[in-house]
Amino acid sequence: MAASDPDAESSDDRALRLLINTPVTLFWRTAILEETTAWLSAHGYQVTRIDAAHWSTERDLHRDIAAALSFPDHYGRNLDALNDCLRDVAGQVYGWAPGTAGLAIVFTGYDAFARCCPHAALAVLDTMAGASRRAALFGRRLMCLVQSDDPDIRFDPVGATPVVWNDAERLEARRRPD
Repeated sequence: MAASDPDAESSDDRALRLLINTPVTLFWRTAILEETTAWLSAHGYQVTRIDAAHWSTERDLHRDIAAALSFPDHYGRNLDALNDCLRDVAGQVYGWAPGTAGLAIVFTGYDAFARCCPHAALAVLDTMAGASRRAALFGRRLMCLVQSDDPDIRFDPVGATPVVWNDAERLEARRRPD
């Protein structure tokens, strides 16, 4: 898939709405995340889910990301190596099937990891933002959707852009139990 159709109604393109301000988008309500990923799947996106809820060390994150994105055996299992491998993913060398409309990497339960390893949690999101930018240079869409059970979670900007809430939960009042 390439760039969006400039004549199409942008409000109909959820992927464009997700990527327009940041490549990393937060979700609190799993129903909204599921609705979003269902739309992406129905529109030809590869949706790769990674459960971060049980990560308590950087080793856990590297193990699960490597498995989910089919990293090569020589993956160094550190943040620099993650950046290198995500560059390959952005180029569709592995981890992202050619011919798909885009790639959505979905982290669930990310707040648990952010509490245990705040520096690594931010570094991973920053690395994802960089991979998204590289993919965009080749007309590809790569996004990172981050589900948090903490409706007040905040991250510093990644890839020189803020990490923001999805449209449905942008207002703080919408991130409270009904």
